[in-house]
Amino acid sequence: MILATASFIAGCTLHGKDKSETEEVSQFPVLTLQITDTVLKSSYVADIQAIKNIEIRSRVKGFLEKIYVDEGKPVSQGQLLFKLNDEEFKIMLTRAQAALSNATAAAKATELEVERVKLLVDKKVISKSELEVAKAKLTADNATIEEARTAVQSAKNHIAYTYIRAPFAGVINRIPLKAGSLIDEGTLLTNLSDISSMYAYFSFPENEYLQYERTKNTSPDKDNNEVTLVLSDGSQYKHPGKIETIDGEIEQTTGSIDFRARFPNPQKLLRHGATGKIFIEHSANNVVMVPQQSVFNIQDKNYVYIVDSSNKLHTQIFTASNRLDKFYIVKEGLKAGDRILYEGAQNAHDGMIIKPQQISADKAMLAMKN
Repeated sequence: MILATASFIAGCTLHGKDKSETEEVSQFPVLTLQITDTVLKSSYVADIQAIKNIEIRSRVKGFLEKIYVDEGKPVSQGQLLFKLNDEEFKIMLTRAQAALSNATAAAKATELEVERVKLLVDKKVISKSELEVAKAKLTADNATIEEARTAVQSAKNHIAYTYIRAPFAGVINRIPLKAGSLIDEGTLLTNLSDISSMYAYFSFPENEYLQYERTKNTSPDKDNNEVTLVLSDGSQYKHPGKIETIDGEIEQTTGSIDFRARFPNPQKLLRHGATGKIFIEHSANNVVMVPQQSVFNIQDKNYVYIVDSSNKLHTQIFTASNRLDKFYIVKEGLKAGDRILYEGAQNAHDGMIIKPQQISADKAMLAMKN
């Protein structure tokens, strides 16, 4: 029995030794987190609009007699765009002018009558009440003159409204109606856009807005209001823009605030209604950054593997203040000095012992920037 027991113990010892010697510990790259300063480049969807974009509508009813411009063509301020038939308004003007002449003549006659009655009253031929009646009639006649003058001016305005001119220099958009069309008051004739400069509207999340406000004045040598525009085809617009205004309130439903940037448009490449992306650079100082390849997600939460002093992996949740293309900026859950699994999380598990391969912070930063 003693011999059998000794043989069994010896066999177990030999078997365990073989297993420990043959089992290999997997090697994984490990990164030590550090505090760093960086420049963030964030992108935001932009709605591009002309600095002026108005609807050109008819102010009177009539037939569209002539169109002097074509769609998509530039026009100058005051240039004639459309002409409506004005025969009816010319008749109105003639009638109004005749009514004004009649009213003026009637008032003149009444004025002479007042003078005559006044003379008779002074001589006590008639009572003063007759004079008051004559004066009241003169007042009424003068009111009729003013009414007639208003009618004349109204007729002239209607004739002027048949000549539709450009209120400013710009580009004519689509013209839905053709010459000869009967149009009502308020009918849309076209749109006019001033595209000499363009506005780009975009929204900042509240946390990024606060960070922008805190850091925009930290670099006096750099214009932190300058932004870059990337067009819908992926090309970068060659003229930089500047942030001009920030909305006065944060939208409660989206938690964002609207910005407006202005871009020059000398080649008229940008058009009203276009879309693009605004790129903004701003500083982030004294932050801890985690590479995107180090992070895995479980139920919309961010996790990394922490490597302890025994090279054992532990799952660690963290919160990011910003998520960019290739890295996260840590808000809480991780700190400088923590060692994390740099990549290969899909092949690791909690409690696993690894052989760490240290990755330098410079190499990790270079990979995140490229």
